[in-house]
Amino acid sequence: MLSWNGVFPISPMNSAALLPAADAVLNLTSAVLLVAGYRFIRKGNIPAHRRCMLSAFASSILFLGFYLSNHFINGVAYYQRHDWTRPLYFTVLATHTPLAALVPFLALVTLTLGLRNRIARHRRWAKWTLPVWLYVSVTGVVIYLMLYQLPGARLR
Repeated sequence: MLSWNGVFPISPMNSAALLPAADAVLNLTSAVLLVAGYRFIRKGNIPAHRRCMLSAFASSILFLGFYLSNHFINGVAYYQRHDWTRPLYFTVLATHTPLAALVPFLALVTLTLGLRNRIARHRRWAKWTLPVWLYVSVTGVVIYLMLYQLPGARLR
């Protein structure tokens, strides 16, 4: 059974294959919004900062839903290359994974403090949250590119 997304037909099999790419797009979106939010707050534009940070959080929540769906539907993707990129991939993955587990907690606390106008505490938390969240968002895209887009990359 095919459905139409406006560009090309998608079968259930291809739509599942699109989940990793959707994850990468959502990670990239979060990273762009985090940088924009940081720039806005440096310029004193609090409303734009707030919109960017809440949007980055929404993008990250969507990412989590797609990520869990991807692993439920497609299972685990194994890194297939056995060259100099292999240790690089696992180094990035080893730093990305534990930090990714912290991001929801850090982001929620930091956003809550900001929304409750507890600015001093919000700033203290944001000094840790922003770099960790940004690193996780960017390395998420790097992991996708290495796992799915490098020549010779494939599932399982």
